[in-house]
Amino acid sequence: MVNEDVFTVLAEQTRREILAALRDGDKAVGELVDELGASQPTVSKHLRVLREAGLVTMRAEGQRRYYKLETAPLNGISQWLDGFGLPSTRPLLVEGPATEPSAALAVAENELSIPEGDPESMPQQIGRSVGRAATKAADLLANLPKFGRRKES
Repeated sequence: MVNEDVFTVLAEQTRREILAALRDGDKAVGELVDELGASQPTVSKHLRVLREAGLVTMRAEGQRRYYKLETAPLNGISQWLDGFGLPSTRPLLVEGPATEPSAALAVAENELSIPEGDPESMPQQIGRSVGRAATKAADLLANLPKFGRRKES
């Protein structure tokens, strides 16, 4: 999948919310509908787009459809963003199943340096750093050109 296609897919807020909901593991469509507070047709439409972009996979169990987050396209974006030299303390995503948070935690523990000073303020420092990184990523995504649209004269 080309980065531009993934960026286009991620431009929609509902799709980003679905991906965030799937970070904790596989979920059925009904669970996503309840969690997001959106209609079933809306969630299904966005899941189809995410599946076509390779960001999620689906498995059927009887009448239920379960969706799983696929990190490979997001890792491609992470690598692309690394080319901008933004400061980072750890990789944004770790290869492997989304249901293995211990792998991401192990990477974070090995690569996170503890600053000198008051240990009680460290969670606040980390929170501010994460907030700044999220803001920069959101600004970058918001300022990407809109692909596939014609300019009207």
